[in-house]
Amino acid sequence: MKAFILDAYGKGAKLRLADRPDPSLGPRDVLVRVHAAGLNMLDSKIRDGEFKPLLPYKPPLILGHDLAGTVEAVGSAVTHFAPGDAVFARPRDGRIGTLAELIAVDEGDLARKPESLTMVEAAGLPLVALTAWQTLVELGRVQSGAKVLIHAGSGGFGSVAIQLAKHLGATVATTASSGNVDMVRALGADVVIDYRTQRFDALLSDYDVVVCGQDADTLARSLAVLKPGGRLISISGPPTVEFAKAQGLNWLLQQVVRLLSFSIRRKAKAKGVRYDFMFMRADGGQLAQLGALIEAGAIRPVMDRIFPFDQTNEAFAYLETGRAKGKVIVELHPKP
Repeated sequence: MKAFILDAYGKGAKLRLADRPDPSLGPRDVLVRVHAAGLNMLDSKIRDGEFKPLLPYKPPLILGHDLAGTVEAVGSAVTHFAPGDAVFARPRDGRIGTLAELIAVDEGDLARKPESLTMVEAAGLPLVALTAWQTLVELGRVQSGAKVLIHAGSGGFGSVAIQLAKHLGATVATTASSGNVDMVRALGADVVIDYRTQRFDALLSDYDVVVCGQDADTLARSLAVLKPGGRLISISGPPTVEFAKAQGLNWLLQQVVRLLSFSIRRKAKAKGVRYDFMFMRADGGQLAQLGALIEAGAIRPVMDRIFPFDQTNEAFAYLETGRAKGKVIVELHPKP
């Protein structure tokens, strides 16, 4: 099979298109022919080496955390999928690699692709939709009447999180540039702050949940928006000891992580709010629930640009400009 290979960690390192052996199947594995793959900043951060202490990847490796495709074969213990099924997934950590023609995915990570979506549309949803679900439903426990601030509403994550928060009955504020105001309002945002000309922490107050994937200054200023007992949830770090333990990191790395998040945890405690770090996990059951919301019209994909497979490096370069409105997709099998 053809795949894009990361030969060595490095800031902005180029991936190499090469032939690799087809994946082998375990009893619970499903072999998927990838039609399209969504790109995420997580891929860029892994490529740059930012997650070397936290995730057990060793180059050469294949990046890619989102896929939509067709089942080619199934392992002996697979019961829910069969060859020919259209599926989408975020493969679990340790088994990523969607920037390839084929990938073996654990059955538990897969869900059937919503019939209303094309392969390209479905490929951009798994990671961001699961992150939104686990952030807002599981961790934030957002219910009807809650007030939620979602930073960077026009991005891949923000565009889905706004829609899910509105479905849950929340009042939603977001930050965006002036050129993206109409877009985020159309997604359901009730309050839009132009981050270039306005300070969100001076305009918003008494919020239940803030979700932030921005820099340390934005994260710290977000504390002022929350009411006592509220939750500040970061999807970009710094990580917490709870995360380190869940990843099975050794004692020394746990202490390093503790130091990384000490400042924001201390500030949060002083404000009477809680700080959490969300690092999403693969979950085919949750993805199926999200698929039902998509079919019901509660969530729609937002795509920016689609690149052919041989332009994967160009797709990464565009993603890293930070200007994408929605998701950047790599298409392996375009329709004729």
